[in-house]
Amino acid sequence: MTATGIDFGTTNSVVAQWSSDDVEVLPLDAHHLDADWRRPGFDFLFPSVVGMSSLRRGPLFGWEAKLRSEEAAEACKRLLKSDEYVKIHDRRFAATTVAAGVFQAMKEGAQHNLTDIDRAVITVPANATGAARYRTRAAARFAGIEVQALLNEPTAAAISYVHDLREDSQILVFDWGGGTIDVTVLDYADGFFEERASRGVTELGGLEIDRRLRKLILGRAPVRSDWTPAQERQFRLDVERSKILLSCQDSVVVMTPEGATVEIHQEELAEAITDLVDRSLVPLERCLDDLHMAPLDVDAVLMIGGTSQIPSVRAAVAEALQTEPVSTDLCDPMTAVARGASVAAAVLSGEAEGVIQVATGHALGTVVTDTQGRKKFSQIIPRNSPLPWSERKSYTPRRDHASELRVEIWEGDPDKNLTHPDNVQLTELTLNYPERRPRDESRFELEYTYDTDGLLHVKAELERTGEVVVDQEVRSFGSGGPTPAVRKELAELLAGNQQVSLPGIPSPQRGAPARGETSPARPHLPAPPKNAPRIANPAPAGLPRALVVDGSNIAWIGRSPRKPGVYESDDRPSFLQLLAARAALASRYPDAQIHMVVDATLRHRVAPGERAAVQEALSKGDVIQPPAGTEGKGDALVAAIADDIGAVVVTNDNYVELQPRYPWLREQGRVLGATLSQEVWIFAPRTCVAPRHRG
Repeated sequence: MTATGIDFGTTNSVVAQWSSDDVEVLPLDAHHLDADWRRPGFDFLFPSVVGMSSLRRGPLFGWEAKLRSEEAAEACKRLLKSDEYVKIHDRRFAATTVAAGVFQAMKEGAQHNLTDIDRAVITVPANATGAARYRTRAAARFAGIEVQALLNEPTAAAISYVHDLREDSQILVFDWGGGTIDVTVLDYADGFFEERASRGVTELGGLEIDRRLRKLILGRAPVRSDWTPAQERQFRLDVERSKILLSCQDSVVVMTPEGATVEIHQEELAEAITDLVDRSLVPLERCLDDLHMAPLDVDAVLMIGGTSQIPSVRAAVAEALQTEPVSTDLCDPMTAVARGASVAAAVLSGEAEGVIQVATGHALGTVVTDTQGRKKFSQIIPRNSPLPWSERKSYTPRRDHASELRVEIWEGDPDKNLTHPDNVQLTELTLNYPERRPRDESRFELEYTYDTDGLLHVKAELERTGEVVVDQEVRSFGSGGPTPAVRKELAELLAGNQQVSLPGIPSPQRGAPARGETSPARPHLPAPPKNAPRIANPAPAGLPRALVVDGSNIAWIGRSPRKPGVYESDDRPSFLQLLAARAALASRYPDAQIHMVVDATLRHRVAPGERAAVQEALSKGDVIQPPAGTEGKGDALVAAIADDIGAVVVTNDNYVELQPRYPWLREQGRVLGATLSQEVWIFAPRTCVAPRHRG
């Protein structure tokens, strides 16, 4: 089996595998990544998203789910601590089920990369609760992945860093991603890792920064009308992408669904998130306090996770620790965690040398009542204990002759009040006495055993007789109840949804309307210009009953983009040209349904004078775009519609990536090419060229 590491993230996940003496990061879903989302390293990201589209049967995962879903479940990792329910297409699924779907999709993505994921080291936030750890393990298991160990994300990043340098050092890892902030101090010496201290905040990350940027934008371009769900989702994606761009450029221009454009500068975002950055430094300070360390005692500072790459965040950490963080060349913020997890998997399986020692992020214990009747945390396993670890402690019931006793299992910080949010009850177990006895004769030893794979085993033994009255693994957590029947739910999730209609698209049906049926009314598009090109030849026999137009492809005919962001009159796609082509098609095929699909970025790329017309056509449903889609992916929507209604596609593209899914693209009569010659539109049958096989 290949040693595999999985960084299961709130926003994105990454998979890496050990190969001889090095690590390979797998591009699981790079072929679904759109042009304006391509950034260095993004090929290796697998968005932790499950989505649904009315144009596809079954769920979408990864980049498809993120960029082309009408509705999606995101950040399910945050919900694992309580296993909250996620609503997808009018169905409720437990967060564990949604996470299992993401793991399943990553497993399938690895198979497309000609490898398998049968077992893996999976990373979790250093301060993840026991419930979240258990459910992460359960989700992977239901996806068919055996969990070698659960490894804290900061430890994994440190392993990746040390693997490349192999120098003894004391490392501080500042891990700020999409959902959590964790700060961990580790020692590395002679191949041995030790987590010395860890602090964090479970709900503070890129999602909160997205909200601040959104508020900044809408403060200058207030919402004046209700947005459709598709518009809302597209805007959310635009905000997230703008946040990413502001980490490497001075400003961005964002367009709202109502067509307003707002320019945001890097300094403005930095000011808007100052309090969030200040909050992120609190666990850093507490970590150093726990160890009585000064900032200069740290040998290396690793900053991982997307949020940690914001310039003002890096500057704040550098100032707090009086040293510059390790460069991204030596510690890739996006892939270091997965790389380190794969190294750990290799060590655990004996394929690589080294010793890995992980520690608890929280104290574990129970609750006792003092003489004044006040409840307090009774610690059994201290925080930062190396795993696996076992500890026991004696307890006496409050009442004589009890037949049973409720034992509460808690984790958190015993130095804080029991009601503090850091203290969480995992579950409650029942201790049954074989016979009733006075309280002094009913004393018992409570033993906790915490394993590296995130499992807590609880055992209770009567001191007087040695009888074991509790002996079980903790499988049920707090208000979330026991882990649900994930296998059944996962099968239902993967079975997908029933398709529904989108504006301008008839309900899915195979073939043309039967004789006597009425075709849906043709959309009322804006009139083409008076000097619109003429149609050349009359329609041939065997007229198509439905046409799906690759609008962005047609709008670019005869035009070629030059430098990004620098346009002349012929450097932009033309919406008026597209309308003229549609008018020519309507003249040639008067009885055909015509559906026009454009990429989501067309409205940004046409000339300013055409943008209002594009927006109006989109709002009316006369022209459609992929739900929350982006550039280059209107072709997937074109093919999906044509496949469902048996239509003819109008395009000059070969759709190489889509041919395996839609082999009919290579059949005669299913595709028309378009040519504009001397203001005359010519539509001629063509077939898409089969993709070349790589030798």
